Amino acid sequence: MADPLGWDGYTASLAGARERAGTDEAVVCERAKFGVHEAVVIRFEFGFLGGSVGTGTGALIGEALDQARKLRLPVVSLLSTGGTRMQEGVPALRQLQRIARGLALLREEGLPHIAVARHPTTGGVWASLGADADVVLAVPGAQVGFAGRRVREERYADDPAYTAENQYAAGYVDELVTEDVLDERLEAWLGLLTGGARNRPADLPRALGALDSARDGWHAVQRARSADRPRAGAYLDDYFDTRASLRGGTDDGVLCGIGNRAGRSVAYAAQSGTATTPGGFRTATRLIRLADRLGLPVLTLVDTPGAAADPAAETAGAGNAIAELFGTVAAAGVPITTLVIGEGGSGGALAFCSADRIWLTPDACFSVIAPELAARILKRGPGGIPALAGKLKPRPEDLLGLGAIDGIAGSEPVSFVR
Repeated sequence: MADPLGWDGYTASLAGARERAGTDEAVVCERAKFGVHEAVVIRFEFGFLGGSVGTGTGALIGEALDQARKLRLPVVSLLSTGGTRMQEGVPALRQLQRIARGLALLREEGLPHIAVARHPTTGGVWASLGADADVVLAVPGAQVGFAGRRVREERYADDPAYTAENQYAAGYVDELVTEDVLDERLEAWLGLLTGGARNRPADLPRALGALDSARDGWHAVQRARSADRPRAGAYLDDYFDTRASLRGGTDDGVLCGIGNRAGRSVAYAAQSGTATTPGGFRTATRLIRLADRLGLPVLTLVDTPGAAADPAAETAGAGNAIAELFGTVAAAGVPITTLVIGEGGSGGALAFCSADRIWLTPDACFSVIAPELAARILKRGPGGIPALAGKLKPRPEDLLGLGAIDGIAGSEPVSFVR
């Protein structure tokens, strides 16, 4: 249905677009290699009617997604589009549903999809083929957003909200990539997304801090909170050969991504010592769901005084975000390995934990509640805090004796494969 609305002059416009762009439609779909990794590529041609999606465009994208499933190949979408083709009306608009269905089937097959937002990437294509990809890359300086420049109010025409940089800052783009290194980054990401081993748990990292036991519960808490102790970044650098970050929220205290360890991909979600916000819990949820679809084992590193408890966190749905992460961990079909590397503070820490593989470093602690908060609840003064810390039994040795954890990490990593 090349001209469903009988739009005056549209047939001539299509012919002119084909001649100028040198393509039959606004997308070109082909198989390509990025290093050793083959993928089905959906490449938009902005010179063809602004890269807009019509019925023919939707058919080509649908066929490309079908082909990827049949060949068991990942998909790379190189976007540059103004959205849906006005001259084809609602039949063109409904191609977005066709695209969404194709992507859903791709996810069901455990095949990854990487989208690259180039200049411009707006409208329904960003809201279907772009923003919901497993990994979203964007070219710096590109216009990226749902509302294109000509459909938003003039006062917002050059607002920085509609840029790749803003989408990255807000957590909706995972990485900003310049065109000259795009192929290199796609090769790296494809290797990470396809290098999993579903049934093999991630190795346990080695302990990087103090290996001696804490004198008592209060000493354990103080040592876990020390600014001098190794944090998540140090553990991730020590554990992985290479790694790449995924976003999804605006909590810089939660680090999520996929890394390569001895030739194998492992997904990670790590707290880095701050109170975890709803955005941090949602980023971890996104990461674990992606890992589960792609068959990647998961490593979580726990280090937080607890979930953020300020009014902003409540307004953002702290309880809902924690519940969602608890449910995602419980439902995951891939193995999850947890190492508590600092303070394990109540439910905000436990939400990041594996259900069957929790270890602590010797200089970490884990408690049902912070001793200061326990003192507040029990109406005891500051002088009673150290004794309460001991009663909560937060030391690794205490927790192992209670059967609440599986072990204490040492100076060497532990493999769970026998």
